[in-house]
Amino acid sequence: MAKNKTTIVLFSGDLDKAIAAFIIANGAAAYDHEVTIFFTFWGLNALRRDESIKTNKGLLEKAFGWMMPRGAKKLGLSKMNFGGLGPQMIKHVMKKHKALSLPELIELAQEQGVKMVACTMTMDLLGLKQEELIDGLEYAGVAAYLGDAANGKVNLFI
Repeated sequence: MAKNKTTIVLFSGDLDKAIAAFIIANGAAAYDHEVTIFFTFWGLNALRRDESIKTNKGLLEKAFGWMMPRGAKKLGLSKMNFGGLGPQMIKHVMKKHKALSLPELIELAQEQGVKMVACTMTMDLLGLKQEELIDGLEYAGVAAYLGDAANGKVNLFI
């Protein structure tokens, strides 16, 4: 019998939405689903490396890089961001309740075999290079996502 499939499009670069996407992905993987997360537009920021990587970019591409948060530890909240205080508060509450942080959820997803796909068209538009993103990713366009989603029992857009 074929495995159940779950696909998630992570469009948002908000911390709370990225956490939700990874909690769902890890839960589905724990229930033996084949899981794909397709990262596009601002969702790609969750995959950026924490450190700055030297790349050959034009001025506009560099500007996007400066304006976007660098990695899972730097994402803001969708509501109650309070100039950066909100994310610190939610991280504190999560730690207090022994909930996994976003970087830990990403690592767990990789350990469980969740397929994480960075949208190459969006990478081109925003000037992101593969070396700026974390290891263990696949790179593809929307057709690859649609191929996975076509057989999915659960398809989410976050």
